[in-house]
Amino acid sequence: MFTLTDAGGALPDPGTKLTYDHAPVGFSVGGTGFEGEPLAGSFDYVIAINYNREPGTSPRDWTRPLGESKGGGIWLHVDHGGPTHGCVSLPASVMKTLLRTLDPAQHPVVVMGDATALSR
Repeated sequence: MFTLTDAGGALPDPGTKLTYDHAPVGFSVGGTGFEGEPLAGSFDYVIAINYNREPGTSPRDWTRPLGESKGGGIWLHVDHGGPTHGCVSLPASVMKTLLRTLDPAQHPVVVMGDATALSR
């Protein structure tokens, strides 16, 4: 279970209560994904998953308190039609709704793991 405290994206804040880092260049991505799908727009909206990162910082902050070998940079982001490197991708309309709905006063979390771990 990981907390959700910080958001951002290439597009302006859609009305979230989370801290939002609007950075059109900082969140732009090009190229293609694992299956050749275009990645453009994938980071129009992101919510940082607080795994091996400093809560309260921009999703673009690459500080890794557990060390680089533990990974990080795991986000909820706009779906690009292919697999991710551990992120959760959702349609842009769902990301906008989620950003408008999450309230830091309610301490939002995401629960992630494989089926065996989650069934315990």
